[in-house]
Amino acid sequence: MNIGIIVTLIVSGFIVGFVNTLAGGGSVISMTLFMMLGLPPAVANGTNRIAVFLQNLTAVAVFKKNKVLTFQKSIKYVIPVALGSVLGSNIVLAVNETFFNYFFIGVILIMVLVVLLKPQLWLKENPRKINRHMDIIQWMSYVMIGIYGGFIHVGIGYFLIAMLVLVGGYDLLKANAIKNLIVLMYVPFSLIPFILYDQVRYDYGLIHAIGNIIGAFIASNWATKLGNRFIRYILIFLMLVSCIQVLNLFDFSRFFTFLMEWEK
Repeated sequence: MNIGIIVTLIVSGFIVGFVNTLAGGGSVISMTLFMMLGLPPAVANGTNRIAVFLQNLTAVAVFKKNKVLTFQKSIKYVIPVALGSVLGSNIVLAVNETFFNYFFIGVILIMVLVVLLKPQLWLKENPRKINRHMDIIQWMSYVMIGIYGGFIHVGIGYFLIAMLVLVGGYDLLKANAIKNLIVLMYVPFSLIPFILYDQVRYDYGLIHAIGNIIGAFIASNWATKLGNRFIRYILIFLMLVSCIQVLNLFDFSRFFTFLMEWEK
């Protein structure tokens, strides 16, 4: 492994860690990069989860230290997502890729409109929603999100944020903190099948994680200090970027090619 690949893994990891901590969708970059480096899609998918776990561990530690995150209130969301992730990582979803791409874009664009037109839904907590009992529909919704996360993971942050804000009643800052805790807790379960079937490239995953950890540390500290409005603007921007990624309007491979060609 030459120094160009090492630098590329760390730089891309920083971007992914920052993006995933504040919103989601950064794993598109990770998956693209790993496949550029010759990993099959399944191995890229498994390898990515090492960095995702360490990135979320960092973010959760920062949010907990800054008293943004309360484990007792968050655990009820972790359980259904973790259960769903076990299913998702062991099955192949028979969903047409084109259909899924347009479905994903549709959800993201609706979120952008809601964030723009009804900002108070995202900036202020709703104690009534937070304290109410989670019904079976909500529980199964989190299970479905977990199945998706276990299968592909890319973009799960957007679905979790939408559920935690619009249904759960949290503001963007606390929703982000809970989202990171949920991902931290479910990723090990979804990683196990990839390990058992030898679908993980550990050296790439751990080097990539260096950047992820740095990006997550900076993003979680900025989010805590700058608050909901900062996250709202970043979220809108990153959701639009995610749509561009899914539509393949920008080729990330060109951005990293010159780094990978950098030899000692």
